[in-house]
Amino acid sequence: MVRGKTQMKRIENETSRQVTFSKRRNGLLKKAFELSVLCDAEVALIIFSTRGKLYEFSSSRCFSVNKIVERYQRKVKDLHSLNTKQIQENTQVKEGDDINITKKLEQLEVSKRKLLGDGLDSCPIEELQQIENQLERSLTKVRARKNQLFREQIEKLKEQEKCLLEENRKLKEKWLEQQRSLSKQGVLLVGERRPAVEEEEEEEEEEEEVVETELELFIGLPERRMP
Repeated sequence: MVRGKTQMKRIENETSRQVTFSKRRNGLLKKAFELSVLCDAEVALIIFSTRGKLYEFSSSRCFSVNKIVERYQRKVKDLHSLNTKQIQENTQVKEGDDINITKKLEQLEVSKRKLLGDGLDSCPIEELQQIENQLERSLTKVRARKNQLFREQIEKLKEQEKCLLEENRKLKEKWLEQQRSLSKQGVLLVGERRPAVEEEEEEEEEEEEVVETELELFIGLPERRMP
């Protein structure tokens, strides 16, 4: 018969709880004995029942439960002292790091003021020369970066110009195509000029008419006027 899984909660029935306690207590004592024998370990086991009855086990005949507990307390105390010492050492190291960081921050603040031109009265010539060289190197880097940005902007504007010119060319071709199509159909939009070819042809026709008119006026003898 398969044994069901026991739920880890307090057994409400007092009789069942007492029976379970007796069985599991004996099993726990057996496991403690086996651990001490198989692994040559010092094992101390203390159990108090719900009624306050004491059950204990000691793996060594030379050492009672009390001595094993005393050994445990000494060990815990030593571990606590060791942990306290390590915490103090870590605290001291951290305080030293904080002091070093504070000094570095102060040095950086002094260097910053000198680069801005403040606090230079106490600086010797060598330090002033170093500050000047550092500023020149920084200025060179700033100018190089500025020129690079200018070049990038110019290239970008050139690309935009190419795109706009290409778009303008396409629009112009489209407009000319529409004008040619309308010219073929003999239709002109209101407010638009006629193509230049048609205007030139009309001007030539007008000039021919003027010439013909002048020729007609001067052909033959003039008529005599009556006095």
